[in-house]
Amino acid sequence: MPLPAGVYRADHVGSFLRPKPILDAREKLDTQSISLDSLRAIEDEHISTVVQAQIQSGLQSVTDGEFRRAWFHIDFLQHLAGVERHGSLSSTNVTSHGVTPPKIVVSGKLGHPNAIQVDDFKFVEQEVAKVANPEGKKITTKVCIPSPTMVHFRGGREAISTEAYPTLDPDFFDDLVKVYQEEIADLYAAGCRFVQLDDTNLAYLCDEGMRAEAAKRHGVDDPQALTKQYANLINRAIANRPKDMIIGIHLCRGNFRSQWFAEGGYEPVAETLFKELDVDVYFLEYDDARSGDFTPLRFLPENKIVVLGVMSSKKAALDDKEDIKRRLNEAAGFCPKGLDQLCLSHQCGFSSTVEGNDLSEEEQWAKVRLEVEIAKEVWGDDLTV
Repeated sequence: MPLPAGVYRADHVGSFLRPKPILDAREKLDTQSISLDSLRAIEDEHISTVVQAQIQSGLQSVTDGEFRRAWFHIDFLQHLAGVERHGSLSSTNVTSHGVTPPKIVVSGKLGHPNAIQVDDFKFVEQEVAKVANPEGKKITTKVCIPSPTMVHFRGGREAISTEAYPTLDPDFFDDLVKVYQEEIADLYAAGCRFVQLDDTNLAYLCDEGMRAEAAKRHGVDDPQALTKQYANLINRAIANRPKDMIIGIHLCRGNFRSQWFAEGGYEPVAETLFKELDVDVYFLEYDDARSGDFTPLRFLPENKIVVLGVMSSKKAALDDKEDIKRRLNEAAGFCPKGLDQLCLSHQCGFSSTVEGNDLSEEEQWAKVRLEVEIAKEVWGDDLTV
């Protein structure tokens, strides 16, 4: 079955470096020197610019750069009823900067009182329409949201109110599925046709140490049980999406100021990931040896696409063009339909948190332009899948 329109050979995970005026405005908001409306106006201005920059760099899948977020997941999840931010996670994976991720807790019944991303989606659509596009190329506005697993994996039972949810299955998971179904339905009604779920947890379940920690935290003997549980959770969350909506998933091993957190190839989750998860497109980290080899791609069904993150958003230096081509061809050898099932991207966004990775904005866009150039040399000038 062919994919709906909106998948391109040169793609990206979603986030871009935040311009200084946005960083400054966020600091002022923290000290109550400006209002939320003032911050949003500044974000609007720079989202307009980043939309234009993406299209001018040759990308056809466009996001708001996640300019309205401090963390890729927190800013979305806090809009759900019953979800709050409380301190930071206790983790052995502390950054070299001394930072641990914020802790999300479920303090009450989950709910979806309002659409979370619809207004942001509409604003990007409005800005896309303003950008000169003389060749009439198809441009798709992609909305990136955290995977529903983000509400469960990191905190476990301890982070979920026993008063609201005496038992997790089925009530908690049913409610979690429902809020995601409602958000996806709202996005579709607004015109969105591509939603990307950002999921660190399936990637963390590839890391031997994190698998052991997760098994202990969630009281399971075999971490594979979590992999299957999460595949089922995601499948239920996206089950009602219409046939012309694309669902992608990005697996991330951590991306804070150019630092990663997990390592290990995809083999522990690969068969479930590719054979049981009902998504259309996989955005997979493959920028260095810690992601393992390409053999897990042997499980890829013929009707799905992998956006291969063999380029690095963590380093300022440009990737070697010939090496990227070589790796694409190597990966193609494990896919049923070869290069036809692959696209190209960097392994993660350039700014999964507000701080961003250790490179400049110009270095960022040079890397994006190189990606588009490589994609055209591999697949031709038409980058539509």
